[in-house]
Amino acid sequence: MNNKRLGFVVLSIGIIISIVLGILISRYNEAIVMVGCYPSENCKRIESSLSITHFAFGVVGFIVALGFYLVFFSKSEEILLNRLEEEKRTKTREEKFAILLLALDQFERKVLKAIKDQEGITQNTLRIRTDLSKAKVSYVVNDLEKKGLIKRIAKGKTFAIFLKENI
Repeated sequence: MNNKRLGFVVLSIGIIISIVLGILISRYNEAIVMVGCYPSENCKRIESSLSITHFAFGVVGFIVALGFYLVFFSKSEEILLNRLEEEKRTKTREEKFAILLLALDQFERKVLKAIKDQEGITQNTLRIRTDLSKAKVSYVVNDLEKKGLIKRIAKGKTFAIFLKENI
């Protein structure tokens, strides 16, 4: 059950208990009037019942406040948890990418970092960004494609290069 539903349930229970306690207090007040409430045994019993009822109102107030919290404010916690989960996934991806880079030579690292920085980069732009020769970029890109790290998609006379989705 999500927090919003739980909040509505708790809020409903709190309101029902408040109504019951309100009816109970009004009946005690009627009993006080009927008894005349001079110091007697009946008055002491009514007074102790009223103090228990007041304590119950405090508990019910807490239940109602909890219900309001769950209905209206727990959404921000859910957003925060989703954000933390997304940050965790991002860090995990970055850690995997850093480990992957350790297994590559310096040219492959340069090219892969440039591709990660600019998805869909062309080989010509890649050559300029990495400061490698046209032949070296072509060789490294072919090698990375064979290793299954990148994919090339034809874009006019050249190719747009993307990281594979699992990286």
